[in-house]
Amino acid sequence: MGFLFSKHMNENMKQQQEFMLMNARLQMERQLTMQNEMRERQMAMQIAGTREFLKYFGTFFGIATICLTTGAIKKKKPALFLPIVPLSFVLAYQYDKGYGTLLQRMKAEAENILDTENSKLQLPRGMITFETVEKSRKAQSKFFVEK
Repeated sequence: MGFLFSKHMNENMKQQQEFMLMNARLQMERQLTMQNEMRERQMAMQIAGTREFLKYFGTFFGIATICLTTGAIKKKKPALFLPIVPLSFVLAYQYDKGYGTLLQRMKAEAENILDTENSKLQLPRGMITFETVEKSRKAQSKFFVEK
């Protein structure tokens, strides 16, 4: 009688463990999916912000270029063309970021860093562990009483 009861309990416990493992895996997949969705939305907002900035900066650049060119021709001072050079670099960068391939090139470079320069990504003192967090928490806690 005890053997049958024990066998049934072991099967029940095994089924419960499998269910818990499946549930934990499902929860992890949902969390990863949610984090990826949030990352994609943040990236979309950054790209949209860059495109919006480009509209305003493009307008400013156009007006500034027309005014500086007109002033340089009327006053016969070619030095008035100088501000156009750095402004054109900023415009080109923003255009490349908003509509060009800058983000793809940045992604490729980031993957290269992850593959070849992994040591630069290491945290000081290594990976954070539960023990280090607890030690820090206990050191900062005013309510913690050592038993």
